[in-house]
Amino acid sequence: MNAPSGTVAAECDALIKAWLDTDLDEWTRRVIRRHFQPGTGSPYWLQRAAGLDFDPRDITRYDELTAFEPFPLDTLRTLDPARLVPLAVPRPLTGRIWDSGGTTGTPCRVHYTPDMLMHRGAWRRWSFVTEGFEANRTWLQATPTGPHLIGNGTWEASHLHAGLVYAIDMDPRWVKRLIRERRLAEANEYSAHLVEQIADVLRQGNVDYVNTTPALLQVLMRRHPDLVAGLNGIRLSGTQVSPDMYRDFVAALDGGIVGRSYGNTFGNAAGLPPEQNGELLPYAPNYPQVTMAVVNRTDWSAPAPYGATGQVRLTVLHEDLFLPNVLERDQALRHDTGPGWPCDGVANVRPLQLTSTAPEGLY
Repeated sequence: MNAPSGTVAAECDALIKAWLDTDLDEWTRRVIRRHFQPGTGSPYWLQRAAGLDFDPRDITRYDELTAFEPFPLDTLRTLDPARLVPLAVPRPLTGRIWDSGGTTGTPCRVHYTPDMLMHRGAWRRWSFVTEGFEANRTWLQATPTGPHLIGNGTWEASHLHAGLVYAIDMDPRWVKRLIRERRLAEANEYSAHLVEQIADVLRQGNVDYVNTTPALLQVLMRRHPDLVAGLNGIRLSGTQVSPDMYRDFVAALDGGIVGRSYGNTFGNAAGLPPEQNGELLPYAPNYPQVTMAVVNRTDWSAPAPYGATGQVRLTVLHEDLFLPNVLERDQALRHDTGPGWPCDGVANVRPLQLTSTAPEGLY
């Protein structure tokens, strides 16, 4: 994976163009055939198919995926991740098993094949370029690490965008546990520990951009506003960024770039340009392998009108991972991305509800 940056950039650009030109119904048929093909499909879905009252291979349109009902996320807490990967992928499988955040219990786990990682990475690079983050710069990755997919951002920035990347350790589950148990003093102490790690790197004066979470950036701004103002850009990964938070971040950067991405259960969405002076913060999913809908909170199959708020419904349509109708714990506005984008987006994402058992924490 040491190709010259120009070659990597060209490969990523070609992939993005091909994906944006993909017909979603045709792509749906392709993914369904792969996962439900006897002998080479994914063991989980071949087993599930036997209990369905329809033949999945009869599905011809993306809209027909609602026939599967919402995917039971609890399955991902105990299932062998290899069972979701088509047998067409050579065994034994190699590579990483990635975890969700584990906000409400045991983490969900899936296997990402190299093609899946490249899909996510190419869209991340597209975001870097469209938001104005320059190649051949130095980054600090101050996000969850270890089993969390966002930690793969070190590879995305270094290999796909020719960057040099520092990193810190961050365990969001520990913070969420402290908040659930109302050990707020310890949660604040851990936040301070993370911020000091960030500040230690930034004081060297070599970092151009920081990739972090909105909550952690807020703490960094309060404690070290001078270090934030000296950056050329911040890229925010996570869920909630309100319009007021966004404007505060822009002001703190003193002319630097503020980029965004919305991460959810094994899906991702790139930030589109803010609208209405930051009052509208839209995102578009990593098409066609990830799509999102905003649906009625009392009827998951009914799309909300454009501009209305509803629950986020995620569908993962990778050739190597199929997760239909995942009901996220987020709400958002349904966003019309216009003629230049092949699918709906979402805007102004925030938690569906905040409770002591499902806190946001630092991510």
